[in-house]
Amino acid sequence: MATCLLPLPPALAVRPSLFSADKAFVGISSRGSFAACCAKKKTSFVDQILDYIEGGPKLRKWYGAAELLPKDGSVLGADAQEEEDTDSSDDDEVRDAVLVTDGDSDLGQMVILSLIVKRARVKALVKDKRAALEAFGTYVESMPKDASDGASLRKVLRGVRSIICPNEGFLCGAGSLKGVKHVILLSQLSVYSSASGIQSMFTGNAKKLAEQDESALINSGVPYTIVRTGVLKNTPGGTQGFSFEKGCAASGSISKEDAAFICVEALDVVPQKGFVMEVANGEETVSNWKDLLAAMAGKSASAM
Repeated sequence: MATCLLPLPPALAVRPSLFSADKAFVGISSRGSFAACCAKKKTSFVDQILDYIEGGPKLRKWYGAAELLPKDGSVLGADAQEEEDTDSSDDDEVRDAVLVTDGDSDLGQMVILSLIVKRARVKALVKDKRAALEAFGTYVESMPKDASDGASLRKVLRGVRSIICPNEGFLCGAGSLKGVKHVILLSQLSVYSSASGIQSMFTGNAKKLAEQDESALINSGVPYTIVRTGVLKNTPGGTQGFSFEKGCAASGSISKEDAAFICVEALDVVPQKGFVMEVANGEETVSNWKDLLAAMAGKSASAM
């Protein structure tokens, strides 16, 4: 598989947590995933400031977005606009956004990057809106992560068509997901359930949250795709095949990049009700994810 290496757009490179390297480059493979490599040159504070200043315009030029960066630093001017539109009817709004519920995490950031490349409208729950702006420019509408009350959740879900949950803990406390058409949950339940001994003690709380999330999603009435993965690894994506056999999630592992990629691909297949898939890295090559996921969804629907 040929991979073309391109400099990582500055607005995506300034936040250290996005990649482990001080200077990052991104490779866009034939399947559209990211392959990161690094040089050891340390980025100076001045360079980071210049990257911040130049990053937004470059991203907008490359991906065709409008010049939307306000001088006061607010994300997309969204705060004022949302306050103005608070009383408008949800029934009349256009729902075309994808909400990423844990935009600060490694997986959340990988999902966001893939969505930006797909030119999707992205909203993300983050702890630090300023850091998100510096990392992603105006391509992500950042929302406060602590939005547990009903009014805040309604504001977060305005314009949202699909939700991607890269980590456990959101769905079990979310309440109503009215208006959402599809939820994709990346679940580690198989990994937590297979843990034993001391390891099971450390994963007990995470297992409980994963169980609650899956249960809440299945009973929500919203079409869902639950992606149960093997142990998540910090290895490059796009270099291995896959396994979808029963039990592979409990015994196998998968690259975080591959897991994030699958979640984004799942957006293209909205099941009639919902289905659960297991996946780990393996030997199977997937040439068309849409066809594969549609077949899985159809098989699940016929079994109900």
